[in-house]
Amino acid sequence: MSVETTDLRPGHTISRVIRGGWQLAGDHGPVDRAQAIRDMESFVDAGIFTFDCADIYTGVEEMIGDFIADLRARRGASVADRVCVHTKLVPDLTRLADLRPDEVTAIVDRSLQRLKIDQLDLVQFFWWDLSLGNAVDSLGVLKDLRVEGKIRNLGTTNWDRQPMQRFVDAGFDIASAQVQYSVLDRRPANGLAEWAAQNDVQLICYGTLAGGFITEKWLDAPDPGFQFDNRSLVKYRLIIDEFGPWERFQSLLRALKAVGDKYQVSLSAVATRWVLDQPQVAASIVGARYARHLPQTLQTFDVSLAPDDYAIINAVLDDADGPKGDVYGLEGDRSSRHGRIMKYNLNTNPDDAVHGQHG
Repeated sequence: MSVETTDLRPGHTISRVIRGGWQLAGDHGPVDRAQAIRDMESFVDAGIFTFDCADIYTGVEEMIGDFIADLRARRGASVADRVCVHTKLVPDLTRLADLRPDEVTAIVDRSLQRLKIDQLDLVQFFWWDLSLGNAVDSLGVLKDLRVEGKIRNLGTTNWDRQPMQRFVDAGFDIASAQVQYSVLDRRPANGLAEWAAQNDVQLICYGTLAGGFITEKWLDAPDPGFQFDNRSLVKYRLIIDEFGPWERFQSLLRALKAVGDKYQVSLSAVATRWVLDQPQVAASIVGARYARHLPQTLQTFDVSLAPDDYAIINAVLDDADGPKGDVYGLEGDRSSRHGRIMKYNLNTNPDDAVHGQHG
């Protein structure tokens, strides 16, 4: 078994499973900071050397920065420089109307300082409401920062093809689009993947395991409803509800388990493999606070799904109610039950709370 890699752009190689950072931001239960940082080394040594974070995931850029600095001190630059960091730039909703270019630069500089690196491998940008302000002009500074060498490549997050087209038309070289994609949520197949192939954009997928719902833990479990302290679970329980009744979700878990048993791997490994096999998908983000589930994650690369495996899974997917529509369409409606759980203003005062955008 070896972890697969791919290139987003020439010279920008990533592991096809990316270690997600949202679960380290404190909204998923207590985090042992020192243990989490130590465990990052296990991922790198296993071949998962790409890390995902965000300017608004409280404390996560700093944690990765401390890890990289410690790795450099103990094992040298050749090991530390293997770590590839993808972050995000998400200006506050309340600032979109008057955001200045120098403020965008300041956010990028802050991420560099937190991460203790000279160049951000990937900055994935997002604008909560494109009817407010001028996103293309405000984020145009990112192209200049790329020329300066502060940013290697640019991506987007939580946009479908229509908003991204604006930036392509404005001369942005968009290497990737980070979107929610799983056996539960196949909205990227509704046109985005085809557009991405035509525009040399690769998909980086989060929500692959639906915040932990697509694991053995929930197999044959009773419906928990929607009352969770963890907003990630609320978010993905809502997606399950779009997919269909709880029993249909259980049918999906049973199908994944049947395929996993065939290959002697976890159902989550099958679910991750399914995402990696979709057209235009470069990588899948698997969130983790620690390394305890790393062996199951690595099983993803022990599986090659056959047509009869897809037939078992598709027998359930073909009956799914949804989710329907564009990527982030449900969540982008701030008045909807999906949109109401988000937190929209965490960049100006990023320590106030934890962002609810990603899984």
